[in-house]
Parts: sequence; structure tokens; C-alpha cells
Amino acid sequence: MIVKTGRFGQLSVSKNEIIQIPQGVLGFSEYKNFCLLDSGDETLILWLQSLENPELAFPLLEPKIFKSDYSVKLSAAELRELKLENVNQSAVLSILTIPDDPTRMTANLKAPLVINLKLQIAKQVVLQENEYPIKQEMFKELKMHLITIRSQYQTQREQSVRDGYSLISIEDIPPSLTVKSLQL
Repeated sequence: MIVKTGRFGQLSVSKNEIIQIPQGVLGFSEYKNFCLLDSGDETLILWLQSLENPELAFPLLEPKIFKSDYSVKLSAAELRELKLENVNQSAVLSILTIPDDPTRMTANLKAPLVINLKLQIAKQVVLQENEYPIKQEMFKELKMHLITIRSQYQTQREQSVRDGYSLISIEDIPPSLTVKSLQL
């Protein structure tokens, strides 16, 4: 499928790169089909690009990068919606807000995106725990993480990035193991 985007130009998206979000992202429920893109820079930020709205793309980051003790507890209903049978088939990503001053970027830890990697479906869940904020400042932690992995990451990116960005096949995403406790 050929998709034109505002940020990344024209993309050729294959079936194994499509993520369906049946309920959409909060505030954008009309958009159900997305793909993940790696923008080709050294920030570790991924982009959730809508396949239905070329101007809609959300920056994402794995929360374990800046909050090592982060975990997600899903309800039985959320597990059913995601058709998640095993935590080893899930990935968890936080949606970022990046203002003009990137040192003030925040991550939404209260409502992460949980992806069933096996079935390529996702849901933005609103966690019931009060310990996680909607706007978690994390630039300092992200910067420290980037410094520690820069050389290893650069080598991998030189091999995988094409045209300044690369589409991410769902089967290539490692499980994040952030979903630690499943409430049945």
C-alpha cells in the first residue's frame, strides 16, 4: 500500500508493518490503521503514522528507557480486546509531547500504547494506578540513555536506515516485557 504522509513523504507499507488500533488513539478515534517509523536520527523516538490521515503522526518512546521500573497492569477486558495470551507478545510505548524546547518534552505514562505483536493490534490503555503522570518529564534520562548506547546504536542504524527513515515490521519489534502483571 502506498501512503503519502506530511512528515515522511511517500511510504510503501506492507501488511506486516500495519498496526490496527480498533478504538483509535485518545482524541483521534476515527483513525484505526497505523504504521511505525524510525525517523533515522539518534533519538530512539519512533513515529506512529496514521495511514488514513497523512498529517497525523505521534512520537513514541519505550518508557523503560527513561523509567526502568515502569510496568503496565491490564484488566481482563483490556486483555480480551488486545487478544493478549502472553506478555511476551506485547510491546508498550509512551506517546510523547515535544514542545519547541525539546528539553521540556514529556511522556504520557498514564495512557500508554500496548501492542499485541503477534496479531498487530494495539490499544491505548488508561492505567488505573495513580502513580503514573500524563506528563512525565524525561529529557535528562533520555539523554543519559542515548550517551550510553550511542556507538552501538549508530552501527545498527547505518545498516537499517533507508532514505532517512525506515518502516518497522511488527515482527521485528522485541517484546518490551513492560506488561508484568496481568489481571485476569
